[in-house]
Amino acid sequence: MSPASSLSRPVIVCFRDDLRMADHPALHEAAASGAPVLCVYVLDDETSDLPPPGAASRWWLHGTLADLRGALEKRGGTLLTLGGPLEKILPRLAEETNARCIYWHHRLHEKERQQDERLIRTLNHKGVEVRAQWGSVLLDPERIRTKEGGFYRVYTSFWKALQGQAVPEPLDLPSDFPFFRVAPSLMKTDRLDEAALLPRHPDWAGGLRSTWEPGEREAHEHLTDFLHHEVDHYGRGRDLMAEEGTSRLSPYLASGAISPRQVWATVGEHGLNGEDARIFRSEIGWREFARYTLYHFPQLCERNLNRKFDALSWRRAPEDLRAWQKGQTGIPVVDAAMRQLWQTGWMHNRARMIVGSFLTKHLLVDWREGEAWFWDTLVDADRANNTMNWQWVAGTGIDAAPFFRVFNPSRQAEKFDPDGDYIRRWVPELAKLSGKALVEPWKAQAEDLHAAGVTLGKTYPHPIVDLAEGRSRALVTFRSL
Repeated sequence: MSPASSLSRPVIVCFRDDLRMADHPALHEAAASGAPVLCVYVLDDETSDLPPPGAASRWWLHGTLADLRGALEKRGGTLLTLGGPLEKILPRLAEETNARCIYWHHRLHEKERQQDERLIRTLNHKGVEVRAQWGSVLLDPERIRTKEGGFYRVYTSFWKALQGQAVPEPLDLPSDFPFFRVAPSLMKTDRLDEAALLPRHPDWAGGLRSTWEPGEREAHEHLTDFLHHEVDHYGRGRDLMAEEGTSRLSPYLASGAISPRQVWATVGEHGLNGEDARIFRSEIGWREFARYTLYHFPQLCERNLNRKFDALSWRRAPEDLRAWQKGQTGIPVVDAAMRQLWQTGWMHNRARMIVGSFLTKHLLVDWREGEAWFWDTLVDADRANNTMNWQWVAGTGIDAAPFFRVFNPSRQAEKFDPDGDYIRRWVPELAKLSGKALVEPWKAQAEDLHAAGVTLGKTYPHPIVDLAEGRSRALVTFRSL
């Protein structure tokens, strides 16, 4: 085959959790090949052996796919979206298009990597080359090792090692390159019904639509606004639940609408070297540590990384779990956080720690129940972050907070919602209360509750657990291990 005829065969870019055009190594390399480029996304709910995207993630995916398609169409291309078993669809697509190469980014979980290895063998057998790069992390997870050649299990040591590495600069948008023309008949029976990603009956996504706009452009606007207005106060502002003190980049990072390398580099380009910027960068480092941990310890998703906790007797308490999910625990700051999650698909980071500690310590409910609920309801659901953070707050994971560290939700509310604005916003039935009565209404004077229109057990629930008793129960259970 002559070079000219080889270049006439298309190449495929298989998008995953990297739904952007800039700093996309796979797209960049495909564009540099000179061959016509076909961009594809495959939603495989059937064969990965891992939970498919949750409901909120599917809503977010719908918007992000539309944004990426629009960006590609402005340059003369499109995004082909398909649904079904990846190991059947990609070889079939390569055969129907006579593709000579497929480009993608490495995935993290062991089961995903095993699936990719099987795909590579199948495609190579059919004469199709596969080229993979790292596109969703700062560095190749194999690159950071201890002096003994092992892998880090403590974040502070990992973070120190990471800062000693040179993070590659983000790649610019590829210059003009040819796109493969997608015929209407191509893979027609495997086309993804993108409308099915959206909720229908009922349509519960109104709060998500009013809170978020997915997509690459919006991700960069969030980053720019944060660096101009919030980063100088990040050290304290990130903990104040009623304020816009965080970057709110997590759903864009989870879907890959912006890359961690872009965030990392942009902070440097702004010349931000103060303590607040350092703390913000360390949060990007924590995200990296989660992905690094998932890569090296795939059992993170299903098992306690600290195996001692396999003997812990979690409570089976479905009514308590439902009350927690619905924001009806009778603990105002916990209920505020859970209602924020349900209405917006997102929860403030400090609030995540509070509700996670409350579920796993005060209620003694298995962290996997909380992780599953977050997976379904968060627009920023991320397999690495979600599971590692739940194991951290439960005390069962790598570099975790000790199990005997039990957050007192009332004290957390007083410290991180000092004016009560966060509670009042999300628990409006308590809006006329103030001070201690707002934080712990079960201790309020009857006349104060009456004046505020609050009737415990009717307009607002009694606490489902006594905080002191719940803490004591958790510590007794821990000591029994």
